[in-house]
Amino acid sequence: MRAYAALFRIRFVNSLQYRAAAVSGVVTQFAFGFMFILAFAAFYRAAPEAFPMQFSHTVSYIWMQQAFLALFVTWYWDNDILNTVTEGSIAYELVRPVDLYHRWFVQSMANRLSRAALRCAPIIAVAAVLPEPYRLHLPPDPRQFLLFVASMVLTLGVVSAFVMLIYISMFRTVSTAGLRYIVAAFADFLAGQIMPLPFFPGLVRAVAELTPFAAMQNMPLRIYGGDISGSGAYFGLLLQVFWLAALYGAGRAWMSRAVNKVAVQGG
Repeated sequence: MRAYAALFRIRFVNSLQYRAAAVSGVVTQFAFGFMFILAFAAFYRAAPEAFPMQFSHTVSYIWMQQAFLALFVTWYWDNDILNTVTEGSIAYELVRPVDLYHRWFVQSMANRLSRAALRCAPIIAVAAVLPEPYRLHLPPDPRQFLLFVASMVLTLGVVSAFVMLIYISMFRTVSTAGLRYIVAAFADFLAGQIMPLPFFPGLVRAVAELTPFAAMQNMPLRIYGGDISGSGAYFGLLLQVFWLAALYGAGRAWMSRAVNKVAVQGG
């Protein structure tokens, strides 16, 4: 455990060095945040009663989505892991005295958390002082905030466990580029990146809310704004725990089979 904690700390601190990239990321995410909010505002003005979420909940959803984008999206890939297999350095990884799955899992979590840490504070600080109705609001009560924090922790685990399946697939293909693009598109849509799941048609929403993607950004963001509360929030946390355990178990089993049959080019 100490080895993985040290790896997490090293990768987290190392990723904090990229401050220029963080600044450009903050500017980009502000632009996308305003674009999404203004687009939703136009629809709400046309027919406010037709929408399943209050506009203030939607605004908070979008700002928190942009603030913690690096935690939520599946397309923040770790190039070091991608290059490990394609360049053949996986041979060195396999002789290290640590479990490869856990090493990559911890590394992926540290990189995502460090990217989010650099970007979230300025976005939240500015969004919290914007004029109404474009301001980021606090959760309805302290209990709701604690549920949000718990859901965020589980979201990081679910996203990392899901992305691990893509990394492991590198053992079975020459390039994962096509698979990564397809997975990112599906994940963005079904996790609520394009629009919150309550805006989906009834049947599509019912199916989407049972997938692992609904256990990603959909859950903490809707808990934060108060769209999911009480027993619904606790059920959401249980759903996240279920998908974390299922994805982790599937990844561990697949990795065990993959490393037993791996062949390194030129070796």
